[in-house]
Amino acid sequence: MENSVAHLTRRKPKKPKKKWKKPLIITFSILILLGGLGFIFQKELVRLGFNMFAAGTVKEALDKSYKGVGDREAPVVQHTEPFSLLLLGIDQRDKEPSRSDTIIYSVVRPEDNKVLLLSIPRDSYTEIVGRDVKSKINSAYAHGEAKMAMDTVEKLLENKVDFYAAINFHGLKDIVDAVGGVELPIKKNIENKNKAHEKLFVEANKPIYNGEEALGYVRYREDSDFNRTMRHRIFLSAFMNRALEVKNLTKIPDVIQIAGSNFTTNMTSDFIVNFAESLYMKDSAPTISNYMLKGDGAMRGGTWYYDLSEDDLKYVRGMIASWLDPNTTQLIEPESTDESGTADKSDSADKG
Repeated sequence: MENSVAHLTRRKPKKPKKKWKKPLIITFSILILLGGLGFIFQKELVRLGFNMFAAGTVKEALDKSYKGVGDREAPVVQHTEPFSLLLLGIDQRDKEPSRSDTIIYSVVRPEDNKVLLLSIPRDSYTEIVGRDVKSKINSAYAHGEAKMAMDTVEKLLENKVDFYAAINFHGLKDIVDAVGGVELPIKKNIENKNKAHEKLFVEANKPIYNGEEALGYVRYREDSDFNRTMRHRIFLSAFMNRALEVKNLTKIPDVIQIAGSNFTTNMTSDFIVNFAESLYMKDSAPTISNYMLKGDGAMRGGTWYYDLSEDDLKYVRGMIASWLDPNTTQLIEPESTDESGTADKSDSADKG
């Protein structure tokens, strides 16, 4: 009996089972899985959050910005179909009429995730539809706002203008600040030196530019019309990329609220929201193709104008038609232009 007891007392005690180990592994695995799913379905989650918390506010703000275009019927366009959009940057300065300082005819192909931006120099000499005169194209908005601008551009390019979006540059500063600034490829300082122009200075080689600096970047006049319109296209692309970042999607309602009375369009809120949602769900930002109408400077009655090249107009009209055709499989891509080309042979900075 004693031996039995001794034997029993010499047994090594069993180690307690680590009951926590298996549940911890399972929990850790679930966290990894959820983290992976969150990364994979990040866009779907953000879209869900947007629809739940922000869509109503955005639609309400966009409804206030809606402004029809006289007797022009609203186009029936699905947000997945190619459509044209006339972008107008209105630079209202003291004692000056509200002319469109920026005129960009764009074609959007949602299914291909591609955008064409065609800059029309503001001094382009053309027929102003509704006034029966030939003058600078930027005067169309001053005399007849969006309708006259759309009619004039439509006649010039011989292709439809479905929508317009006009923004006063006064609203640009706060909008850029709302998304945390933009990246701009400024390689040398930008500065107004003409005493007749407002003071303007933008420092080169900064990683991010705030709203006031971005406004200076697009308003700078003391070089060529080619460079100015190029800066406008670069800014649009930079702002689009910034706004599409996940961290900025929650700021979209604030951006639209800030735009307020500085922004008008004939696109309905439903169309804009549906299009923006489909754009964001793409795997990458849209591919943007740029072009500027070519021509030469000319003086008429002491006023400087920009005479557009008929050959270039013919080329551009065909290019636009190919982009607007939903059945086009091989788009006509813009030819490259640079500062030394015929796109701009005269400096219009001080010529009105």
